Amino acid sequence: MDLIVDLYLRREYELAALQLALAMAGMGALLRPRDFAAVFAAPAALVLGLVVQLGGVPIVAAAVMAIAAPGAGIAAGLALVAAVPGGTMSNLLTFLARGNTPLSVTLTGLTTAACLVTTPLLLGLLLPADLAQNVSMPVARIITEIVLVLLLPLAGGMIVAAHLPDWRHGVARWAVRASLALIGVIVIGAAGAGRVDPGAHGASGLLAIALLAVGAQCLALVVAWRAGLARGDATAIGIEVTIRNTNLALLLKASLFPARPGVADPIGDAVLFVALLYGGLALPASVPLLIAARRSAPRATLA
Repeated sequence: MDLIVDLYLRREYELAALQLALAMAGMGALLRPRDFAAVFAAPAALVLGLVVQLGGVPIVAAAVMAIAAPGAGIAAGLALVAAVPGGTMSNLLTFLARGNTPLSVTLTGLTTAACLVTTPLLLGLLLPADLAQNVSMPVARIITEIVLVLLLPLAGGMIVAAHLPDWRHGVARWAVRASLALIGVIVIGAAGAGRVDPGAHGASGLLAIALLAVGAQCLALVVAWRAGLARGDATAIGIEVTIRNTNLALLLKASLFPARPGVADPIGDAVLFVALLYGGLALPASVPLLIAARRSAPRATLA
């Protein structure tokens, strides 16, 4: 246990990056270019997913702020989480749920690329003006993550599928298993390090964070149902809007509310709390949808 916690504290970013790269490689081994071509050939689900992600989630966040009336720090944290794009963990969860994985990957890629513009815009709408004007996007790091953690591993897996078809299922199986094992390391490490304390800001803060996760997912599923989308598309969109890029949220927190030794910063601490705890709540919030989707979907070759 102590070794895992120490590894997590020293190599948190590297563990998260490796976990996501393995997941993308494993999924890529079971995908073909025509799967992504199908997403753009019938773009209704893609357009709807973008609308819910970029418009619906911020509206849910604003509604939660109005209803729960959290403190300024919690409200700023909710705004920050709602303004960042979907996290790449959503791709793995969609894959495990037997949802439309190419749609999920496409949504993550597009919203992550667009966040260079959309995140400052949304923060300008959700945050007080004096905070929003200090937003500085880590452009180089975002581009690096898109290429190294999302695109290259996915392409590598697809190359294996195309040129070594007898290996594709084995590569996918072991890459996804290794990715899940690393998730376990990250969860154990974060819990052992005490980075997330649900009682730190009272029940109202915890409720507001949970409402954002559940509210965003419910909105996505209702919109998808009303639009008559297929089950796999609805699953992909529902998980995509629930899982946020909390790594980017933490980077932006450091820009908006930089920690200063010996200087108390209750708002910055609350923003950090929201980003960390949301990351911890989003995964279990997606589990019921994942289980329901797996039960209603045809059995896949893997997972």
